[in-house]
Amino acid sequence: MAAAAVTRIIAIANQKGGVGKTTTAINLGAAVAAYELPTLLVDCDPQGNASRGLGVTADPPTLYQVLMGEAPAHEAVRPSGFPHLDLLPADRELVGAEVELVGEEQWHQRLGRALESVVGGYRYVFLDCPPSLGHLTVSALCAASQLLVPIQCEYFALEGVRELMATLRRVQSGLNPDLEIAGVLLTMFDERTNLSRDVVQEIRSHFQTAVYDTVVPRNIRLAEAPSYGLAALQYDIKSKGAQAYLALAREVLEREAA
Repeated sequence: MAAAAVTRIIAIANQKGGVGKTTTAINLGAAVAAYELPTLLVDCDPQGNASRGLGVTADPPTLYQVLMGEAPAHEAVRPSGFPHLDLLPADRELVGAEVELVGEEQWHQRLGRALESVVGGYRYVFLDCPPSLGHLTVSALCAASQLLVPIQCEYFALEGVRELMATLRRVQSGLNPDLEIAGVLLTMFDERTNLSRDVVQEIRSHFQTAVYDTVVPRNIRLAEAPSYGLAALQYDIKSKGAQAYLALAREVLEREAA
């Protein structure tokens, strides 16, 4: 008898904002779900952009209530509107968790423990982290089995990434030794500029085989889709952005199978 498939919990993080982190969380989640693999997107960012980007109103219970032990995770999970993709939403109330977790014993395990009751029902779980290295991001890294790092093809692309890698090593050394890098994703590529091509070369030289072959282009459809509460695959599946995330999903699945 074949062994049951192991749930992959992937944190999507970069402390630098504006790198396409939430866009990646939404659209990679949808693209993996398009393979009919049960997928959960957990919005770990108090800005709640992943929740709004999928058209979900973050009424309680949200991740905040789950982290505070006020509600079980299964009560906060809801359909995203995209087949096989569920969402555990967040809103500004989650900011309070950063303060309330300070000084608490084993605070870094709170997210992982809170999700234990639901993750077994999914093949992939994506954690959309805030653009910081605070308690919420570290908790996500402790709950995850892998880390995916989006990096935009712009000047100062590596800004902040070194700090993220240092945090990754600290988490690996004591809090979550099983955490590994799933991959580095190049985003916002503009084929018209030498700068984008130079950044691609620099990132591939720096991270080598960790970099996905797929490069996500700047694409108006990717930017428009969240305002309609839709993943790009729903909004315009033929768009370059949607096709890039479908290609990325294939790479993610192939890397796991390798």
